[in-house]
Amino acid sequence: MSAEIICVGTELLLGDILNSNSQFLAQELAALGIPHYYQTVVGDNIGRLQQVLAIASERSTILLFTGGLGPTPDDLTTEAIAKFFGATLIEEPDVIEDITQKFARRGRQLTTNNRKQALIPEGAQVLPNLNGTAPGIIWKPRADLTILTFPGVPREMNQMWRDTAVPYLKSQGWGKEIVYSRMLRFWGIGESALAEKVAPFFDLTNPTVAPYASKGQVRLRVSARAASESEAQQLIEPVAQKLQQIGGINYFGTDTDTLASVVGQLLTAASQTLSVAESCTGGGIGSMITSVPGSSNYFLGGIIAYDNAVKTGVLGVNYSDLKGMGAESKVVAEQMATGVRSLLSSTWSLSITGIAGPGGNTDTKPVGLVYIALAGPDGILECYKYTLGQHRSRSDLRHISACYALDRLRCKLLSR
Repeated sequence: MSAEIICVGTELLLGDILNSNSQFLAQELAALGIPHYYQTVVGDNIGRLQQVLAIASERSTILLFTGGLGPTPDDLTTEAIAKFFGATLIEEPDVIEDITQKFARRGRQLTTNNRKQALIPEGAQVLPNLNGTAPGIIWKPRADLTILTFPGVPREMNQMWRDTAVPYLKSQGWGKEIVYSRMLRFWGIGESALAEKVAPFFDLTNPTVAPYASKGQVRLRVSARAASESEAQQLIEPVAQKLQQIGGINYFGTDTDTLASVVGQLLTAASQTLSVAESCTGGGIGSMITSVPGSSNYFLGGIIAYDNAVKTGVLGVNYSDLKGMGAESKVVAEQMATGVRSLLSSTWSLSITGIAGPGGNTDTKPVGLVYIALAGPDGILECYKYTLGQHRSRSDLRHISACYALDRLRCKLLSR
């Protein structure tokens, strides 16, 4: 027994709208412990909708449709489902009354095309929509198949799912188990390198372990199926601890943790402060830090030194060094770090300078060249050189550079 998600809308195929509905439903199915193996996106075409139905109805026992329930001619979901199973569409008086009242509250009158939204297959149950005019249906066209339809508007669909669909599915015996996941986060190690280290864990069946990678970060999702969240956590805990030990210093947090939030926790625990001086990231480090609630307790501020005059005039970078070595150099990064630390009287400071592209590079200084300096108490002054690649986008280079800077501070704080 498994569920399948079918999202209807030509705008989804064209990429005009982000398909957040499939992500929401996938997460909700996992939370209910309902197996889910397939997702389909299909345009507003009744023939192709029926082709999708022919395949999905043979391999899945719950079909979740989103989209195609509006009043316009291209809203064909309900019509396609009814035709496929040879059912008659019946106008539901309660739906007509509901739509009429909603229109009246907005000072509008019910139009002919809106009556289309009240047509449901004979024998189906209305899945009410409190926030919009397009109801869905709950229908068992045959004993081994359940169909639920939702409008494509995420706010409407989300409430309909939680208010009506979830209680219905549970009443039918679904959702007796849950799937609970914990996400372990790693930085400074590639996906293939981490996967090789933890390879035996990929053979586990409950819990399961799966790797993900994005913009320099690697994640391991540990998921367990159990009767309750607490039981699932008990299954996950020993596996997660072993994975964290294997990851060592590259492991930095779990679930919603970020490099910025973890650095903030370490600074708070040590009653220490931070300042930053940024060139190529243009304030990216400061933005990450200040996105964390409570960061004003440890983050004093930063200087965005894009122009060389700011590097020399505000941060105290030596003009001769800047002219001789260039802005993208070890000596300039170090002076930026010591300058902002002195200027703002912080415990720690981070600086970053480099070439984010697409221009400004030379044979010896390619796009992706970054210098990160860290200054701190007891005369600490360290500089790190990274060559992050010429084929990343400018925004990705800036983001990854800022993450490397935060990770260097994290590692230093942990080592003290």
